Amino acid sequence: MKLVISPSVERKLATKHDVTESEIRECFANREKDFLKDQREEHQSDPPTLWFVAETDYGKKLKIAFIFFKDEGKFVIRTAYPANADEIRIYNKYA
Repeated sequence: MKLVISPSVERKLATKHDVTESEIRECFANREKDFLKDQREEHQSDPPTLWFVAETDYGKKLKIAFIFFKDEGKFVIRTAYPANADEIRIYNKYA
């Protein structure tokens, strides 16, 4: 899996959300359900922004938002942070 995290996103993940690339990779590996498409107007992108909630190997539940470029086989991370109860509920209901 080709995971791409820009330097600015990587800084934000570290300083604001306390999330590492390793934790993101663990969440992709531990994911049990499908991805959801982010429907919010301000998060629209082409290809679309997708997201999911999964646990790290140590049980930390994260919401991961990314853009998947199928032709290049790469996942570009937009953000990742500890999932809140509402995000977990939505993911469990619709994924």
